[in-house]
Amino acid sequence: MRQIRLRKVRRRLGLYEPPAPQPKSLPMDKASVRQRRKVFEKLPEHPPCPEGWTTGPPDFVIFGAQKSGTTWWFRLIEQHPGVVQPANQRPELHFFDRLWAAWPSDEQIAEYHRYFPRPKGMLVGEKTPEYMNCAWVPPMAKAAAPDARAIVLLRDPVERYVSGMSHQDRGGLLDEEDAAGQARVFGDRVRVATDAIERGLYATQIEWLLAQYDADHLLLLQYEACAADASTQLARTHEYLGLAPEALPAEELARPRNKSKLDKVVVPPEHIEFLTRYYRPEVERLRRLMPDLDLSLWPHFSDLA
Repeated sequence: MRQIRLRKVRRRLGLYEPPAPQPKSLPMDKASVRQRRKVFEKLPEHPPCPEGWTTGPPDFVIFGAQKSGTTWWFRLIEQHPGVVQPANQRPELHFFDRLWAAWPSDEQIAEYHRYFPRPKGMLVGEKTPEYMNCAWVPPMAKAAAPDARAIVLLRDPVERYVSGMSHQDRGGLLDEEDAAGQARVFGDRVRVATDAIERGLYATQIEWLLAQYDADHLLLLQYEACAADASTQLARTHEYLGLAPEALPAEELARPRNKSKLDKVVVPPEHIEFLTRYYRPEVERLRRLMPDLDLSLWPHFSDLA
C-alpha cells in the first residue's frame, strides 16, 4: 500500500519544474558539494581517549528529524557542564544507517562504543537525523546502547519538506546534465522529492522507535516549541537526561536554527496543498501515538488541534 502511495506521489511531483537557478548569496560549487558528501561515505577516526576517561555506549541519541533543529539542539545540550563532546568528532556518525540489513557484530558494536570517550560522571551522545528514516536503526541502536535515551525533534512535515528539498539540492547538482540529458535530471528530481516526502512520515518512524524505547527513554520535542521558547524546552531536555538545571545565555539560545547558505527551493502552492492532504492521515495517526503533540504549532495542521 505504501509503495502505491509513493508511486502516486512521484507521478504528482513529476509535474514540478523548479525555477531557474538563482544566484546564491554564499555559493557552494558542485565540486565542494561532492567533496562534502564524500566525508560521510566512511566512518571517521575514533577520537582520543584521554587518561582516566572510559569509552562505552552513548548516553543519548538524537534520531531526527532532518531539518528540524537537531544540530542546533545538540550544540545546546553539549554546552551543559555535565556533557562532553569528544575532541575532533563530528556529531553525525552515520554508524547504523550505513549497515543496512547487516546486523552489527560484537566487534562493530565495540567499535561504535569507542566513539564515546568521557570522564567519570559525564554524559556523551550523538545525533544522526538519517537514523529517523531507517527502519533497521532503532533495534540496532537499542542493542548497542540499551540504556541510552532517545530524543526526537519533529517539525511541521510540509515545512520540513520545503527545507529538506533545499538541503538535498545543495549546489544545484540536480540541474546538471550528462549524456542522458534531461532524463537523468528528471529522475534525480523525483528521487530527491520522494526521499524528502518519506522523511515526513513521522507516525511510521515513531512506531519504529516505540517498538524499542519505552516512554521513559523517548523524548519528543517540537521544533516550533523549541524555536519559540528554547529555555523551557532545554530545561525539559536536561531533566530528561538527568542533568542539573543549567541556563544558557540568551544569545546562545537565539542562534539561527537551520540557517542555510543556499536559497530555498521554491515549491508551488498546488504542491503545498497536495502535501498537506497527503500528510494529514499520518499526522492524525501521530497524534494518537503521541497524545502530547501540540498540533496548534504546525500551521498546515492547526485545524486538528
